[in-house]
Amino acid sequence: MKIASVIVDVPAKQTDKAFDYLVPKQWEDMIQPGMRVIVPFGPRKIQGFVIEVKSTSEVKKLRELVEPMDLEPVLNDELLKLGDWLAENTLSFKIFAFQVMLPAALKAKYEKKVKLAEGVDLSDLPLKLHPYFKNGGMLDWDDAIKNGIVPHLQREAAKGLLEVVYLVKERVKKKQMKFITPLVSKEDLLAEIQRLPANAQKQKQVLEYFISHHHEVEMQKLSAELNVSLSTIKALATKNLLVETEKETYRDPFKDRHFERTGPLPLTEAQKKAITPILHAIQHREHEVFLLYGVTGSGKTEIYLQSIQEVINNGKEAIVLVPEISLTPQMVNRFKGRFGDMVAVLHSGLSAGEKYDEWRKIQRKEVKVVVGARSAIFAPFENIGIIIIDEEHETSYKQEEMPRYHARDVAIKRAQTYNCPVVLGSATPSLESFARAKKKVYQLLSLPVRMNNKALPTVEIVDMREELRAGNRSMFSRKLFELLKDRLEKKQQSVLFLNKRGHSSFVMCRDCGYVVNCPKCDISLTYHRAGVQMKCHYCGYESVVPRACPECNSEYIRFFGTGTQKVEEELGKILPEAKVIRMDVDTTSRKGSHERLLKEFQDGKADILLGTQMIAKGLDFPNITLVGVLSADTMLHLPDFRSSEKTFQLLTQVSGRAGRHQLPGEVIIQTYTPEHYSIQLAGQQDYTQFFQQEMMVRRAHHYPPYYFLTLITVSHEQLLTAVSTTEKIVRYVRSQLSSEAVVLGPSVSPIAKINNRYRYQCLIKYKREPNLTKTLKMILDQYQKEATKDGLLVSVDVNPFILM
Repeated sequence: MKIASVIVDVPAKQTDKAFDYLVPKQWEDMIQPGMRVIVPFGPRKIQGFVIEVKSTSEVKKLRELVEPMDLEPVLNDELLKLGDWLAENTLSFKIFAFQVMLPAALKAKYEKKVKLAEGVDLSDLPLKLHPYFKNGGMLDWDDAIKNGIVPHLQREAAKGLLEVVYLVKERVKKKQMKFITPLVSKEDLLAEIQRLPANAQKQKQVLEYFISHHHEVEMQKLSAELNVSLSTIKALATKNLLVETEKETYRDPFKDRHFERTGPLPLTEAQKKAITPILHAIQHREHEVFLLYGVTGSGKTEIYLQSIQEVINNGKEAIVLVPEISLTPQMVNRFKGRFGDMVAVLHSGLSAGEKYDEWRKIQRKEVKVVVGARSAIFAPFENIGIIIIDEEHETSYKQEEMPRYHARDVAIKRAQTYNCPVVLGSATPSLESFARAKKKVYQLLSLPVRMNNKALPTVEIVDMREELRAGNRSMFSRKLFELLKDRLEKKQQSVLFLNKRGHSSFVMCRDCGYVVNCPKCDISLTYHRAGVQMKCHYCGYESVVPRACPECNSEYIRFFGTGTQKVEEELGKILPEAKVIRMDVDTTSRKGSHERLLKEFQDGKADILLGTQMIAKGLDFPNITLVGVLSADTMLHLPDFRSSEKTFQLLTQVSGRAGRHQLPGEVIIQTYTPEHYSIQLAGQQDYTQFFQQEMMVRRAHHYPPYYFLTLITVSHEQLLTAVSTTEKIVRYVRSQLSSEAVVLGPSVSPIAKINNRYRYQCLIKYKREPNLTKTLKMILDQYQKEATKDGLLVSVDVNPFILM
């Protein structure tokens, strides 16, 4: 008797544990940990993950599991253990921890079919299975269950002769291509041509083609080459002269792109010094965390590539994480150029189908390197030799919904399991990482100068208050305007960066100061010129721009703030001869547009690249000699203790785009608070000084890296319920923790209302609180019951990155 312990797909406290199910006789040999199964749960059937197969259970009356959903596990043993660790560390449900590891295609409604594996002939299968797969057909999983042949299928799948495919309804289908193959000999085809009537010219043409090419050919290609219709080809198939088959092909997001193969570049002395300890850790299978701190343009990517080469030479695999926005074509080019088809790429620009296909390449061990955004950290490799996190300071490595994990923590956990190094790379490391390197928890590797000793660009900070006093009302300072003109004359390229976060265009009345807010959220509506609409970026509410002020009826109601569209308009007025490419959410929402725009800029089809966050990183174009930051301080005024750090990082990263090759670079930073240390020190590119100054501020206010943080957020449609619940939680937390912990609250969240729900919070700052996890679990358990009854929501974020 075999019993499967299953985590079921019901995210609730009461169900966040394994349930035992009896494995029916016919599945006994096939159910393994890591497979998904369908089980009865109450009156319904739901999916779950098998975490263990055992022979006894404490439960007397067990129900039987309905059926398996996989022929082989989708999660390996290491990922199952990682799921437990993830659920524990992020206070999340186990089902969420397992689901976050799989591509979206495996989370949808499924149609399951079994088919012959690539290159397998029907004659390779036992006779009993022949009827199910004749003519290259696919077998429905439901039919396989009805006919009781699943154990036979599994035996053949284990030999690599059969495979299961998920034809996912709505979400993703495996990509099928139609092929046509001659069924009879060349002589028979010739005889048929002579039998055909004179007017059947097109059919004759097709048969003649197959006499000279007696092998399979793709249907679309055949139709296009001979200029014949698909019905002509199908007519010959009905006569049993040709046969039509379908084959799965991977959706290759890069199929039309040719990658120039590149070899390793010679390393500078500084690079050699930095890579030596990494190679030592790879060769000796040692787990070590390296912080590769190198100024922009110092050649960090080459160190990554050569370390990965060493890992591949040792027969192992590599995971490379890059922030979503710098998954630019350039990063992909570098990895594909060096490692060719050994690379799988996972990021949000791919369709669900493409992601699924890339994931399957990894699972089938067809690739050695994964390059991707945050979720690629869960790539189902089983022999990892290195994990690299580029731009490790990026906030996008933290997931903001359950499970609220940080990719860096997951990387270190996985690397411990495989005894391999983790490399964290950045020109502006997060304070936490740099502090750990100073304490020797991480090993610090430095690249203090740019490649070929190129000088860092000269940076000038322009005080926009002075510009106003001098009568310049434009969004471009006089200096920046002069330099833009100069670059146009020299035929060099410029990048203009607009820090959009916290600086959206809002609609305001100039007479009475009334600002148009979202009726459901406590935040101003953002003005979008396309469609002349106002939108709420939190709940999606939309409205038209009023002609007169709703408060005082004045007609002077206008939008304020500088959006990229407004900058583009202004540029058109003052520099009509300049060609501008704008990159923001509106222009890059279509698939492939990000890549297309950067390619146009690279090919010199525009003089100025204007954009938001997405152009700050990873760009490396030889002709960029000027970078202008239009509003450096918009982030400084956000209610977030990391705002200075984020400002410094962003300004340093953007400045690093200029003068990376032969031509020297210049940077202009426009600001209304030029005296702020993060702007001053970004201008000097002095990370060390910034680190010391910022650490003093963090210490004084009890913030990381001196203290850990946990944020509890309570939301409810009734203001009083939100306040009183937060009060109760604060009292309980204070009673359970030591006097050293600082518990702040209840206080209103920086965005006090979202989607008609009031939001209150409690912030806990602590160093060592062994009782904290237990306390937080008690709170979640207590209020989770009320969530279903009363609509109260309580969420806990350990080490939050966003305090809004």
